Amino acid sequence: MSQGVVKSYDPNTGNGIIVLDTNKEEVFIQKGSLKGSIFITLRQGQRVNFDIVEEGSLPIVKNIRIGQGIY
Repeated sequence: MSQGVVKSYDPNTGNGIIVLDTNKEEVFIQKGSLKGSIFITLRQGQRVNFDIVEEGSLPIVKNIRIGQGIY
């Protein structure tokens, strides 16, 4: 599980960007990434835990969990 900070998030489209803690790489949030979370939106600067999967050539965020600890 990876950790990072929300750089941007559009609640209307469900798209956004998270900056990884480890190497400051940007990974993408797609509609449905919050599925399974109790939250329906993210805010800029929010710390999150998540899994990363490769879709095509893009790293995509899945299974977002809110907070700093490992779940």
